[in-house]
Amino acid sequence: MTTASGHGFDTLVSRLEASIGQHKMGLVAQASASRGAASRRVVIPGNAVLMVFRNDYAVRMLAASVAAGIEAPLRLYVTELPDGTTQVHYVAPSVVFAPYGSDALDAMARELDPVFAQIVADAVAP
Repeated sequence: MTTASGHGFDTLVSRLEASIGQHKMGLVAQASASRGAASRRVVIPGNAVLMVFRNDYAVRMLAASVAAGIEAPLRLYVTELPDGTTQVHYVAPSVVFAPYGSDALDAMARELDPVFAQIVADAVAP
């Protein structure tokens, strides 16, 4: 899924961080090639991966499928466009976990789908 935002890169990343917390999820880690490049005085369009999950979901996920552990944390990818606006890209949890063929995992993922959709919707709102 890709959602456009009129916010600048740093603003959208900050809004996503806040929205993640507001929706009771955890920001597990963050990586940004553009920030890394900037530390070397190289300028590239903004991009960041925000890794999001929560321990109670992790426990449920692993009880349903140890192999699915590679999918956590789930990711939100922010990219900056040439006009200075941004986009958020993510794969819906139900799509991420579908290949594992577990009813319990599918149920958990269906719970997470609206959480991730709302995190993004709140962050990109004007």
